[in-house]
Amino acid sequence: MAGSPTIIEVKVKPNARCSLLTQGEDGSWLAQLKAAPVEGKANAELIALVARQFQCAKSAVSIKAGASGRRKLVKIDLG
Repeated sequence: MAGSPTIIEVKVKPNARCSLLTQGEDGSWLAQLKAAPVEGKANAELIALVARQFQCAKSAVSIKAGASGRRKLVKIDLG
């Protein structure tokens, strides 16, 4: 799958006790973030969490849609 970007849907829960990214049985992802949804801190933490999960650089991860909402489409360039 090198070269083609992957798009995942992530439901975000800010202000959690610990940062965690888990996948549900339906293929959707749940991100629990320590950061508050202020000044892009939660989005930055989400990008770091996704990059760690998929073992890629943070620069390869971007929020394609829903940057200000709880449901986001995240694009991952794995190639």
